[in-house]
Amino acid sequence: MTDHEENREEFDKQALIYHRMDPPGKLGVVATKPLANQRDLSLAYSPGVAAACRAIVDDPLEASTVTARANLVGVITNGSAVLGLGNIGALAAKPVMEGKAVLFKAFSNIDVFDIEVDQPDVDRFCDAVAALEPTFGGINLEDIKAPECFEIERRLGERMNIPVFHDDQHGTAICVAAATLNAMEVVGKKVEDLHIVCSGAGAAALACLDMLCSVGARKDHITVTDAKGVVRTDREDSMDQYKARYARETDAETLGEIIDGADLFLGLSAPGVLTAEMVKRMAANPLIFALANPVPEIWPEEAKAARDDVIMGTGRSDYPNQINNVLCFPFIFRGALDCGATEINDAMKVACAEAIAALAQKEATEAVASAYEDQSLTFGRDFLIPKPFDPRLILEIAPAVARAAMETGVAARPIQDFEAYNNRLQAFVYRSTMVMKPVFEKARQSPKRVVFADGEQERVLRAIQVVVDEQLGVPIVIGRREVVRRRINRLDLRLEMDTDFELCDPEDDPRYREYWTLYHQCMARKGVSPDTARTIVRTNNTVIAALMVKRGEADGMICGHTGIYQDHLRDVDDILGRRPRVSHLSGLTMLIMPKGTLFLADTHISPEPDPDALAEMAVLAARQMRRFGIEPKVAMLSHSNFGTSNAESAQRVRDAVALLRRDHPDLEIEGEMQGDAALDEQIRERLFPDAELKGAANLLIMPSLDAANIAYNLLKQTTDALSVGPILLGCDRPAHIVTPSVTARGIVNMTAIAVTDAQLQQEGPGIT
Repeated sequence: MTDHEENREEFDKQALIYHRMDPPGKLGVVATKPLANQRDLSLAYSPGVAAACRAIVDDPLEASTVTARANLVGVITNGSAVLGLGNIGALAAKPVMEGKAVLFKAFSNIDVFDIEVDQPDVDRFCDAVAALEPTFGGINLEDIKAPECFEIERRLGERMNIPVFHDDQHGTAICVAAATLNAMEVVGKKVEDLHIVCSGAGAAALACLDMLCSVGARKDHITVTDAKGVVRTDREDSMDQYKARYARETDAETLGEIIDGADLFLGLSAPGVLTAEMVKRMAANPLIFALANPVPEIWPEEAKAARDDVIMGTGRSDYPNQINNVLCFPFIFRGALDCGATEINDAMKVACAEAIAALAQKEATEAVASAYEDQSLTFGRDFLIPKPFDPRLILEIAPAVARAAMETGVAARPIQDFEAYNNRLQAFVYRSTMVMKPVFEKARQSPKRVVFADGEQERVLRAIQVVVDEQLGVPIVIGRREVVRRRINRLDLRLEMDTDFELCDPEDDPRYREYWTLYHQCMARKGVSPDTARTIVRTNNTVIAALMVKRGEADGMICGHTGIYQDHLRDVDDILGRRPRVSHLSGLTMLIMPKGTLFLADTHISPEPDPDALAEMAVLAARQMRRFGIEPKVAMLSHSNFGTSNAESAQRVRDAVALLRRDHPDLEIEGEMQGDAALDEQIRERLFPDAELKGAANLLIMPSLDAANIAYNLLKQTTDALSVGPILLGCDRPAHIVTPSVTARGIVNMTAIAVTDAQLQQEGPGIT
């Protein structure tokens, strides 16, 4: 047994364990509307559902507004050609269809019903699928054998007024075309000059050849072989109208006879058909796509041993350049569904391929880098197409496909506002997008200088690239020049030192004496000697960043990527101090959850805040929320509900509520109360009918650091919440301390907040 076979046997065991976990399978059905009471029932079903039915009778396009149809795809098979398994039948193919459904949902938020049709007859299969048109916004055909799949797709495309897409053909073809376009960039060849040899004449192979022709390849430069030999014009055995399109006039009969001088070998056939000796006879810089799975036409190690200028692609995830349909099908359907496309035409496929190719040439994001830590993510021979877990695929492909659909006249619901559409896609990829949108827009209006204390860290550099690209701020980086340069190059970022950002090198900055002198002035009465000041300023980047802000060389700062939060807080507080009329610093954290957005304070700073501190915290947090365009509804939390306890902790919260009512009567606030009463108005009305807070609270002021931090972490883990923050409240200058778990996107969010802090501070004095 080979190593590959042993690995496969163990992998199969793990796969069965995965599928058998309770509940069995990979799919479930989840309601998207509440069904909590009699009114919900009457709206969802009888009699309310009649209104939705009548709307569709009046205008069939209303089905996309009152039902899930516009976001529902049918993944349909008869199980006649399951990848690597053959004709195993409809029932045995169900796990594959469920898997496809999971990918649709995870990568593009498209819902799927998998349908396994036990019908090999083309006429009866087409009748069954066509009758399902009222259910779906699109049909993804899967694992149907050739040549029947060609006829099925053609007939259904003619009969149905929704997209019908055979992914085994076109998904593979689009990815092959994208990888080929980029390979030509790498080796300096042109697609139209390629001499192509294809092993395999099934659905995927022929679709790949059609797609390559769509992006410029010449049909007279293509030679095809199958199990019977070269596809020739004089051949009669195992020929059909589909492969006959690529028949050549030639005397050659085998793959070995036609491989000489080939620029591209495209394999969608069987293991081991391409030998090392054949590879040696290909043209310079040969491109080999050995896509048979799980065992390719030639292993990459064998091909590269034969010659070192080979560029390899396979269908496997354990080698570079995986030709993976998941790069395509979720996103081409996303674009097609969103514009109401009636078909997926050639222009839409080309747009998809070009978008995939373009994305591979961009630098990798942190999300991609963390998912593929051991692989090269720099555009070149080993990185021709993006990775499946690149979250930007939907952002690049879906709009390109929708535009192509509109330009070719097949969009029933053309997208009117692409900026709004892109924002919607961004909200799926980066859940903070919609909440952060007003902050980002304000930051762009007048970008300010933000200094990054941890400028050598990879996540910080990735974030700075986004800050520069989106024009959110003017970065200043603290870090050793050569270290920063090396890491920019290793990450393949486009940042140019001293152009895109200013660098402060702690080991070689002419302002060093001025910095340590100022620091000593700030700290002389706190036991810091001149010698200690010199050492700290040379070694503590948070101190340097705070000094730059204090001197007016930066408008705001971001620190905390490494180290302990309280240590950074102490340095920031020592140097920058607090805003006028602010007695306490506090930390506000935003949680973006499936059911809405919550703000929690104080999650990071105040152990046992007194009534004054709690009241001040609520005011500062409420003002911060309004910058996000969210009107605060404040709940002051306790174990006590409206006087049920006279414990000291409850009394502190009660006193804070009284202070807020006296000094800030415009603030919608209630308390002291428990968490369920804060979030559920019905519970609150039963306990205290006269509560001034209406609806659910969105700002929770916690009675202690323990309560706030515990609640924050429990909510984050149990609700799949995305956090933004902590946002430092009350500092005299814009400064924010992130935590070591922060992502690059999190740093971008905090940068935009720091910029808007600086803008407000320049507009005038006062608590910001």
